[in-house]
Amino acid sequence: MSRVLAPRVRTRLRAAPGTAAALALLVALAACLAGAFPRAVDRYEDAGLRRAAAQARPDRTTVLVQAPAPDLGLSAGQRATAVRPAALERQYRQILPAVPAPLTVDRAQSVHGVAGTVSPEVPDAFLPRPTGLPAHVSLFAPSGLAAHARLRAGRMPRADRPVDASTPGVEAAVTAATAKSLRIKVGSVIHVPGAGRPPLAVRVTGILDPRDPAGAYWSTVPRLRTPVLVTLPSPGGDPPKYWLGTLLLPQQAAPALLGTTTNPFRYWFLAPDLRALHAHDLDRLKSAVAALESGPGLQRVRAVTDDNTGIGTALDDTLTSFARLRSGISPLVSVAAAGTGTVVGVVLLMTGGLAAERRRAELALLRARGASLPALAGRLLAETAVVAVPAGALGLAVALRTVPAGRTAHAVAAAAAVTVTACAALPLRAALAHRAVRATADRSDLATVRPSRRRTVAELTLLVPAAAAVAALRRRGTNGDQLVALAPVLVGVIAALLLLRLYPLLLRRLTGPAARLRGATGHLSLARAGRAQTSAVLPLVALLTALTTAAFGGSVLAGVADARERAALLTVGADARVDSDAPLPAAVPARVRAVDGVRDVAAVSIDYQAKPVDGQDSVPLVGADPSSYGALAARTGLGVFRPGELTSRSGRPLPAVASPSVASEYGTRRPFPVRLSDGSTVTVRIALVRDTTPAVSGGNFLIVNRSGLSSPADRPTALLLTGDRMDAAALRHAAGGSADVRLLAAERARYSDSPLQSGAERVYTAAVAAGAGFAVLALFLALLRAAPERAALLARLRTMGLTRAEGRRLLILESLPQALLAALGSTLTGWSTIRLLSPGIDLTAIALSSAPSPLDTAELRPDTWSLTIPATAVVLVTVGVAAVQAWWTGRRGSVTELRAGDGR
Repeated sequence: MSRVLAPRVRTRLRAAPGTAAALALLVALAACLAGAFPRAVDRYEDAGLRRAAAQARPDRTTVLVQAPAPDLGLSAGQRATAVRPAALERQYRQILPAVPAPLTVDRAQSVHGVAGTVSPEVPDAFLPRPTGLPAHVSLFAPSGLAAHARLRAGRMPRADRPVDASTPGVEAAVTAATAKSLRIKVGSVIHVPGAGRPPLAVRVTGILDPRDPAGAYWSTVPRLRTPVLVTLPSPGGDPPKYWLGTLLLPQQAAPALLGTTTNPFRYWFLAPDLRALHAHDLDRLKSAVAALESGPGLQRVRAVTDDNTGIGTALDDTLTSFARLRSGISPLVSVAAAGTGTVVGVVLLMTGGLAAERRRAELALLRARGASLPALAGRLLAETAVVAVPAGALGLAVALRTVPAGRTAHAVAAAAAVTVTACAALPLRAALAHRAVRATADRSDLATVRPSRRRTVAELTLLVPAAAAVAALRRRGTNGDQLVALAPVLVGVIAALLLLRLYPLLLRRLTGPAARLRGATGHLSLARAGRAQTSAVLPLVALLTALTTAAFGGSVLAGVADARERAALLTVGADARVDSDAPLPAAVPARVRAVDGVRDVAAVSIDYQAKPVDGQDSVPLVGADPSSYGALAARTGLGVFRPGELTSRSGRPLPAVASPSVASEYGTRRPFPVRLSDGSTVTVRIALVRDTTPAVSGGNFLIVNRSGLSSPADRPTALLLTGDRMDAAALRHAAGGSADVRLLAAERARYSDSPLQSGAERVYTAAVAAGAGFAVLALFLALLRAAPERAALLARLRTMGLTRAEGRRLLILESLPQALLAALGSTLTGWSTIRLLSPGIDLTAIALSSAPSPLDTAELRPDTWSLTIPATAVVLVTVGVAAVQAWWTGRRGSVTELRAGDGR
């Protein structure tokens, strides 16, 4: 059989090398995108998880395994042996296998040893006493001290003789920060109280610098590297304080802690390997942590250490927080992936349909000569597979090389799905079209053929999951199943099918007016549009689905950008802001105004401790110049008011702009006094109510005319700046060192610094762009399908006297009905889809969850540009292709197009 098929396949490929190359390019591109998508999602999710773990700090992510001191019933020698390095190292190696996968231990940052639970006070007089209280010290005997620190002065501590609970003195080291704060030098001796014995003399032999201060070795217990000034609760004005530092003993000296009042314990701090954390293992990671804390892992650890060993970590809280953030972002990315995947699938099916239409006569002849459907489909499958399979493998290889991180199996499955679709499109379309042997093909004009019962049933069947997906999305939000992710796509497909049913009616409505026009071009173009084959359903479905998905995706991205802009504006209040706790010097506003990029300055005084006399809570009171502050409010859209509404006569209460909560509590009819933080009092009357204002981002505020305040309350404490390309360093220099400078651009960027959010946004943008690109390709395929017939039509009409301008007009008018239908339909469908699905979609997770913001929710709203630009592009591309085709056909001449025996 292969000897028969192979020559035919090779001959067919040689006869149409351009078609084979175009198919290979399409399949390679689609397979590359399909293979890269899951790996790109894995990459940004893994980066987000690792960033979340790194930001949580080692004191929350490290697994703390702690066992009490050896039992007092043991002999002194046995107790000392249990805390020596050999015993702890052996137990550490036995603990590691007990950590369940996929949780992996970073052995370089993990540490074990002995430490004191109690940090006793020490009597040495050279240690600082800020309020008269003696300093306290913690004793730690960690493993690997020399490998994790550099000597700044002295030498590393050591134990030349065996140490036990009765040893009178040991050596220790301290970090440079501890030595500086506690005034410790090389040679200093610190006396730690003993338990039933004289104090333990600890001689400092070295001062160390941590090699990796932020690593888990030094940051699991931060006081190992940095001393703490402990403040005791006290009702007085100056609470008592004392210093708490750490003395680092050599691990061989750990038995000495058994003779002190520190109540020692053994510990094994297991630092997770952040590089081995993967977001797709999130559920297994949480199970592994739970098993360690209170499951089989804890039992295995107790079996090799102590029956009273405990395990604790806050890593599960970090994983839960990340899972909550990812659950709000992943469904939106799934919506984009579903839309783009649908468009890619439709384009591949269109490619097969185009090939089947071009070869209709050939395939009909083969069927007439006795070829069976399986044999015909097998031959077409072989022809397509020879091209598509290598192209799919090449696209997958490019995807794996372009996106090196992520799971390979998902990428292979996605690329294989694309390749199988490409291989099956032509055989299935040909088998469907040539089920019966016919000498001629029946006419299937779009404007005359009535929809069959099968089509009606299929459309109604498709309507059911679409309605279910929309209802689920509105009710449960984006946290539903995969059907929810298909909701925009299903709505677009349903709209396309509905428009296809309305299309013949619209053509009939236009036929009458077109017949009354002068010339035959308009009437002929409508007749040609009505005679389009019913197979044009697929291109319109592709166009409408792609344009709806692009409009939906563009609106999501625009909504994310608008939410970040709004949140940043509510926080800063202007393009830049200069704040100070105390009144700014009189020369500062002029200096700031002179900085490059600053166009206007609104100086305000803000008293956050102002308190209405009749109220219990303080209300921020803003003193502003009505003219400059009113202009700023109008420009930003935050609480717009007319400057004259804050002016009043002398001796009368100051009119104020208040937030709704303040106005509700104090009313708008009667004046009330407000006591300021400097002791003065001002009487105000609420004249206007506004939800927001530039100077204060909270929900409570009062705004009055600054000229009505007494000194020093009328002196500016903040400057709200309008301008562009302002430099924070220059503003900080002009305002003075104590002023806080914030830029709107920096605040906006703060909301997108998370790898999870920025990665999801990039993938979403790429998916929308890919969907738009394949939509344009679908349009080209639809126009390419009719190109030979149009060229032949123009050639015939030119022999009858049709001019080039009239031919160009004919092709453009013939292409416009479906293009306008797709453009207008996609605009209306996109708008309806967004309005229909917006109650169930919250953009807060992808827009604002990386940092606290004054904006509670970010809603999805239709974006005008996202709705109109793709639709307009479809019309322009259609007109452009038709014009180019008319020009090219005119150059080739009528003789070339009207060849003898040509069936066009």
